[in-house]
Amino acid sequence: MESEASLASMEPEAGAGKSSPGSFSLDGLAATATIPPNRPSVSVVVCSHDRLAYVTACMESLSRQTVGSDGFEIVLVDSGSPPAVAAQMRRLAEAAPNATLIRVDASGVSRARNEGARAAAGDYVAYIDDDATAAPDWIEQIQTVAAENQGQPAVIGGKVLPEWEAPLPDWWPPSLRGVLSIIEYEGAGEYRSGEVPDTLEPYGVNMILRRDAMFEVGGFEEALGRLGLVLQSDEEVQLAWRLQDAGYSARYDSRIEVRHSIQARRFNPEWLLARLYWQGASTVRTRRSLGSPELVRREFLRRMVVEAITLPVTWLLPRDSTRLMELRWRHAYASGFTREATGCGAGKRATLFGRARRRPC
Repeated sequence: MESEASLASMEPEAGAGKSSPGSFSLDGLAATATIPPNRPSVSVVVCSHDRLAYVTACMESLSRQTVGSDGFEIVLVDSGSPPAVAAQMRRLAEAAPNATLIRVDASGVSRARNEGARAAAGDYVAYIDDDATAAPDWIEQIQTVAAENQGQPAVIGGKVLPEWEAPLPDWWPPSLRGVLSIIEYEGAGEYRSGEVPDTLEPYGVNMILRRDAMFEVGGFEEALGRLGLVLQSDEEVQLAWRLQDAGYSARYDSRIEVRHSIQARRFNPEWLLARLYWQGASTVRTRRSLGSPELVRREFLRRMVVEAITLPVTWLLPRDSTRLMELRWRHAYASGFTREATGCGAGKRATLFGRARRRPC
């Protein structure tokens, strides 16, 4: 993992000569805004690194919102893109009347999300991934759900429908659609309450946070989240459950909808196994962070047994084979879990990606 680099100046790079996007202020909306009474202000944060085609489509979807451009603001975060892409992102922000661009030179999606929220002015920060597009009424529905609940939810998650770049391969285990950040559940309710399925969790591709509450608990854990080839996850879940455990409401509502581009380059066994390895490791980190290390201890022996039983399969098959994926993904998850639990994950990561020699555990 890279060492932390210093942040570039957080002054806006685009829109400096424009009026404040949407006439937002930390004290509330100015009189020129068109948000209906009793509805909270919303700042959309889009973080992107070197993915111009995706972020362009995302920004286009935000230009078509039913509340109009003066009904919300956009903070576009350039997370260390190369100069040519950075210049195009600057132009994207300049073309939107309600957008501001900031650049973060340190790597990591969690860092970028935190800096985007710091630059935002809305009551709520609405995160959408750069490879997703918002439904035309996305902002309107966010405001509706927040208003219906008297502005109390600190976390609001929504539906994430797939936009397939290629058909899902036949060898892909059906139970693992979720690792592609797909949420198709219809309904609404409090997370972890029985009102929605127990397995339902918020994803950063479509996640809305009350800005004051988010920073009250420290924001996204910057040691988690995607960082180059390191497919760490659960940073959204960890933050959501910290807020819920602090007494805030965390709700799901399927009226808040985005479409997520499911990238064809992920449809290979190496990506899937690496993703499951890091999910196992992230589960350990999340449980410890939330003050539940006993859950790690309770599950550790079972994961060790699964890892041992499935180990011969990983020896017999090459990394790019699509055979016996059910056993292999279970081995990857168990391996990530046990390596993180015992503090020796780096060697396994290197082995999965085939980019460095295995280090002893």
